[in-house]
Formats: sequence, C-alpha cells, structure tokens
Amino acid sequence: MKFSEMKYERPDVEEAKKQAEIIKNKFNNAESFEDADKAFLDWDRFSSHIDTMMSLAYTRNTINTTDEFYEKEVEYIDEQSPVFAEMEQKFTKLLIESKFRPQLEKKYGKLLFVNSEMFLKSFAPEIIPETQETNKLETAYQKLLASAQIDFDGEKRTISQMQPYKQSSDDEVRREAWLAEANFYSTNGKELDNIYDKMVKLRDKMAKKLGYDNYVKLGYFQMTRNCYTPEDIDKFRKAVVKYIVPIADSLYKEQAQRTGLSYPLTFADAALKFKDGNPNPQGSAEDILQTGKSLYHELSKETADFIDMMFENELMDVLSKKGKAGGGYCTQFGDYKVPFIFSNFNGTADDVEVITHEAGHAFAFYTARDIVPSSNQSPTLESCEIHSMTMEFFGWRKSDEFFGKDSKKFRYSHLFSAITFIPYGTMVDHYQHLVYENPDITPEQRHDIWRQLLGVYMPWMKLDGSPFYGEGKGWQRQIHIYENPFYYIDYCLAQTAALEFWVIMQKSHEEAWERYMRLVRKAGTQTFNELIETAGLKSPFDEEALKEVAKSAEKWLDENKI
Repeated sequence: MKFSEMKYERPDVEEAKKQAEIIKNKFNNAESFEDADKAFLDWDRFSSHIDTMMSLAYTRNTINTTDEFYEKEVEYIDEQSPVFAEMEQKFTKLLIESKFRPQLEKKYGKLLFVNSEMFLKSFAPEIIPETQETNKLETAYQKLLASAQIDFDGEKRTISQMQPYKQSSDDEVRREAWLAEANFYSTNGKELDNIYDKMVKLRDKMAKKLGYDNYVKLGYFQMTRNCYTPEDIDKFRKAVVKYIVPIADSLYKEQAQRTGLSYPLTFADAALKFKDGNPNPQGSAEDILQTGKSLYHELSKETADFIDMMFENELMDVLSKKGKAGGGYCTQFGDYKVPFIFSNFNGTADDVEVITHEAGHAFAFYTARDIVPSSNQSPTLESCEIHSMTMEFFGWRKSDEFFGKDSKKFRYSHLFSAITFIPYGTMVDHYQHLVYENPDITPEQRHDIWRQLLGVYMPWMKLDGSPFYGEGKGWQRQIHIYENPFYYIDYCLAQTAALEFWVIMQKSHEEAWERYMRLVRKAGTQTFNELIETAGLKSPFDEEALKEVAKSAEKWLDENKI
C-alpha cells in the first residue's frame, strides 16, 4: 500500500482503555499457556496499531509542519502518549509476573522479559504530567527549527537548504552562510535555552519521583541499556580521547594545510575538506535515488526486494521544502509491515548517505517485519545504528556512480568523517551526563560545559567569539540533546562496529556482507554485546577495538591522500 493511501485514525484513549482491559483480563485469567499466548499476541497487535497511528501522524506532521490537522493530532498524541504508556505498563507487569512466563520465555526469548523489566523501571503513572510537558517542549523545539527562514543568496532558506552554502569552496560565501545560520540560532537563543532548561528540570523531576538520584539512571532505563553501564561508557570515552582524538587532530591539521586555512579551524573553515570544494553527488535527486536502487539490486536478493517495495509504495520523502521539519529519520508502520524514510536532500554528500544510512535502518526493519512479537523486531538503538552506519560503507561500491569525478574525494571524506565524528558524538554524550548530574545549573553554565568539552574532544576547533558556534553554543542545534537524551553515544558505539565491518570489507566484501546479515537477521532477539559477538566483532568497550579501527583508518587515509 502506498504511503498516501494509509488511513490515519486518531487512537481514541477511552476506546483503547476498554480494549486494553479486555485483553488484560483474558491474559490474567488464562487457564492454559495457549490462552495466555493468544492474549499476549492480541496485545502485541493492539499496541502495534496504536504505534502505527502515532507514527503516521508524526511523519505527516514532519513532512509539513504547517498542516493544521496533523499539527493538532501530534498535540493530542503528545498529551495522550503517556496514558498509552500507562496501559503498556499495566500489561507489562502482568506479563513478567505471569505463571506462564517460563513458556513465554522459551517461545519468545528471555530478552523480551529483561527489556520489559527495564521498562517498568522507567515509567509510572506519577510521571505522566512531566512526560506530557516534555512532549510539548520537544514539539515546540522541532517547530521552532522548522520555522527558520534564513535570508541568503536572494531567497529565504530553511536550515537544511543552507547546507550547500555552508560547504562552499568560496571562503566568503561559506563563512557568510555559517554566520547567517548562526544568527538564526542566536536570535532564538533565549527560547532555545528556556526550552532545554524546562526539559532538564522536568526529566530530573521524573527521575526523583521514581526514586533515582538524577535523570542519568532513568535515562539509561528509558534507552533500555540492557548490557552496559555508565561506567562502561566512561571507559569508552577515555579510549576515544586516547586513540581517536589525536588521529582526528592530525587529520584536521592536514586539512588546514590542504585548504590553506589557519589551524585551529573555525567551524566554517572546518567544513571545507578540499580547497576546490567538498565532494558533491552528480545528477539530480532522482539520479541519486536510482543509483541507490541499483546499489540494493546488486547487494542481494533481499535488498533488491526491499528497495523495490520502498519505491513502489512511495515510502520515502526526501526533498527539502518550506515547512518541512529538519533532519532525517527512519520510522515504521507496523500495521503495514513497512518502514518509511524521511530526509532533506540538499545537494551535498549527505544526500547519498541518506539513501544508505536511513535505508540501512529501513532494510533491517523490512528483514525483521514478520518476527513476533513486534518488540523483538528491533534491537536497542546502538545496534540499530550498526545497520545504518555499516550500510553507508557498503555504499562505497557505487561511489563512482554517485559522485563521478568526486568519488575518491567522497571515500576519503567519508572515512575521515567516520573517524572524526566519534569524538564529537562522545562529547555530546559526556555533555548530557554532566547536565543531568547537575540539573540546577544555569543556561550559561551549560554553555561553559560545552566550551570546556570542545577543548578535550575537538582541540582543532577555534572559539573565535563569533555568534553561536564561535561562542560555544552549537549544542543547541543538536536535535538529539533536546529530544532523545543519551541517544548520541549509540552512534559512536555503532560507528566503531561499522568501522570494524569496513576493515573486513577491505579484505572481502562477501565475508563482510555475510557477517552483517548474521547481525541483521537476529533483529531484537539479542543484546548489543551479543550482536557484536554474533558478527564476530570486538566489543567497542574493549579499547583494542578503537585502537585497531583507528590504526586501519589512519593508514588508509594516509595512503589515499588527495
């Protein structure tokens, strides 16, 4: 079914409560495993339907944030989603206490119950008011960014549409573009600070209502951290500073020499990888999509079937336009067993990475679409990001078609960015830990923390006092900090695993694909650590993993200088 034909119906809370009560009673009063199992699957379909309706509303709202109907639907969902979470909590409690738990564990796996127990630790009806307020603030943040109309080059442009100018090889144009975008953030700086300050305090209040010292522990439960701890993350951070930051710093020093710019670099100058310009895809948006389609036809029969289904059902919205929310994501509609890709093409290499990164997520969901229950279809988010980040590297086989004469520059800059991203992503996570461990500090103190962390994780950046970025306030543009606390380290863990896959690809594409599919097919039936083992990779928490990928990437970049 085409995306436009998918019917949206507001998930009515009162009707849902009645249905939930009927299913709970069936499950609770079941006299046999078969009856309990049937009720459990009824619940899975019930909750999946609600998730589908919420996802449809959210997706259509982000495609056009000025659509009044879906704006009101998202407002309604922001208000009611904690009520649905309470229904989920009540059923989950029955599930883990069920006398049929051993049989259910045998059929669906123990991890389902481990994750269910973590969910119970992350939610209680007492935090519904704070959750509702946080949802509203997240929508307000997203709407504020989507409202950007930046005067540049004779037109009003969205944040996404500014990206090509921010990478221009013309120093004046590039710097003016960064300044124009920075002025938008600076103009709205107080509102951005105000939104985040309220979010931090609301999340801290939730945590304390649930009996935790601060939001960090609650945040880990909400992210379903089922196989590692804050101490493991701290160990990973230290390894990043030890092995990755020095290499990234040397790469940026080479970049400054290559582009004839001063080191340390301003944010605007760091965006220029090559003096004659960054690699840009050749052809139109449609050309990029068709090359992407060709890529998936070559990789495997499974990927060919997947991409044909995506095109036939119009399950992508990729062009940037006025009123469209920024960024990119992949979601899914469980009722229809299909994923959906949202992005903002802007004429840069990011467009190609969308058709690989977000499609990596989409392919993983498509592969797992028939797994029951639906909660076993997707692993935790750091594992999901392995699907996407590794697919970016599999996309190298089509880089000549995507980039033409810029293909060598693309491969170099992609690997360069993969390595240098890890310090940034780790910094984002470290920042959030410090903020939530100290929820009462002022907005200016939060900016101070970001500035200090820049010195640790990104010593190649120069804070020159220019608006926003040069003042060390750039964290405000990072959507995940507002909307998905503690998500960002997932990218860093996944990038480490993806780089391990990249190393294997240099020796054998076939072996890399076979090991990748081993991981993907396990879907959400294993923890992150177990999936790493399934693929035969080193754990990112073993510093040898970072040490080895850093060494391999540094060697390749040195041998393929442009």
